[in-house]
Amino acid sequence: MNNKRLPFIILTVIAFIVILALSSSLFYTISATERAVIFFPFGKGLDKDNIQGPGTHMKAPWNDVYVYKVNEMSSEENMDVLDKNGLSIHIDVTVRYYPIPDKIGYIHEQFTRDYESVLVIPEVRSTVRQVMGRYTAEEIYSTKRAEVESSIKSETEHILNQNYVHATAVLIRSIRLPEQIKVAIESKLQQEQEALAYQFRLEKEKSEAERKRIQAEGEARANNIINNSLTDKLLKMRGIEATLELSKSPNSKVVVVGSGKDGMPLILGNN
Repeated sequence: MNNKRLPFIILTVIAFIVILALSSSLFYTISATERAVIFFPFGKGLDKDNIQGPGTHMKAPWNDVYVYKVNEMSSEENMDVLDKNGLSIHIDVTVRYYPIPDKIGYIHEQFTRDYESVLVIPEVRSTVRQVMGRYTAEEIYSTKRAEVESSIKSETEHILNQNYVHATAVLIRSIRLPEQIKVAIESKLQQEQEALAYQFRLEKEKSEAERKRIQAEGEARANNIINNSLTDKLLKMRGIEATLELSKSPNSKVVVVGSGKDGMPLILGNN
């Protein structure tokens, strides 16, 4: 009985060993930040439209699986470029990008898994040179740095998107100019700031002078109105009204009517 089962046991062990040896060819695992595309050498070739997502998958041993990272990645580039006037500038650039997950089959067909060195980096370097060539060193270094970054990003993104790669950012980390050019630009910027500050002070003083002029004109008009309204009869009437009010005071006093200047009452009292 045992002799009859022995061949079956041997075949089972051999099959297990064969499966174990071929397991790496039969099964593959895709992580959460990866996608895969399969090449069928005895079938339809590269299956560009059926992308394998995260998890463990099974395949025939003769089929090839190409795994791509689809999380955001970055590349740093150091390069020398020429500005609008032909001045050499050293610039450090960082590009952040990722392949569009459901298009990795097309990326593999055109560029293979070396798409970063074949596509991304050359296009970034070319775009940086083209954009920098449209600005002067002073603009790149100071006033239009944000505009330069925006132009580089938009133009790089346009080219990469056509090849199924998305550029999330293209950042200028640093710009280094020849020392004498840098000093000249900084000196010019300082002088411009001082001129703006001086202009601000002039405008402020001019505004203050205008305010004082308007105030003085207002006071002068008010005085003219008051002076024109102060007639002799009005003054006498106001004097009589004041005399009547004072006469009601408990303090002892002597009121001489008509004895003051212009016939105004005089008030004589102890206090």
